Amino acid sequence: MTRKQKKLVAALFGLSLGLAAAPVANAMHIMEGYLPLSHAVAWGVICIPFLAAGLFSIKKTVAEHRKTLIILAMAGAYAFVLSSLKLPSVSGSSSHPTGTGLGAILFGPSVMSVLGIIVLLFQAVLLAHGGLTTLGANTFSMAIAGPFVAYGVFKLARRLRCPKLVSVFLAAALGDLFTYCVTSVQLGLSHPGEAGFWGATAEFLGIFAVTQVPLAIIEGILTAVVVMGLESYAKNELTELGYFKKGGLS
Repeated sequence: MTRKQKKLVAALFGLSLGLAAAPVANAMHIMEGYLPLSHAVAWGVICIPFLAAGLFSIKKTVAEHRKTLIILAMAGAYAFVLSSLKLPSVSGSSSHPTGTGLGAILFGPSVMSVLGIIVLLFQAVLLAHGGLTTLGANTFSMAIAGPFVAYGVFKLARRLRCPKLVSVFLAAALGDLFTYCVTSVQLGLSHPGEAGFWGATAEFLGIFAVTQVPLAIIEGILTAVVVMGLESYAKNELTELGYFKKGGLS
């Protein structure tokens, strides 16, 4: 890899990190100061083992598959761009794609925990999307829960002999939807109100569903299109990752 390529990888890798949170309490990700301190700390602690596993996985990928660094950086940049695109939702909330399904499919879910927290951190600091106190909660929902579901759905769909692009679509779409489900639970736990935990969670789910369901479908289609492009123009890198082995990841 040339110096220019290394600089490009470093720039894209850094760009792929931030905080995808909306400017209101009901946004898909949680704004600064909205969680009680105990909840903010707890979600951050829960993320630690996933982040450690992600760092080990990235180190292994860098050591064994150096040709795939550009793809790794692209997966981070893809998540950064998609999760920065906020659309108005009902009741003053906003929704957006997550973009984490692509990286989970190609590199595994633990890698996305690291890429995701960088994406969320950069968005929080540079774009004012969310906040640092809610970084742990937002990381768990978007960079951990969503990618693990996306990866699991992809593997299951391939075992059921679904076409590869259908598997990618389902993985990206359901990973996106599960992210907002987890966020609804987090908000329900921190602000149960008179309706209690279940009632508050159901209310948040209802707010998100109106815009997030079509966004998840769009993200699934877009991710499938991106994978089609990678299969055409980055076949060697995907082969090195084991993407084509038995029709999917090894």
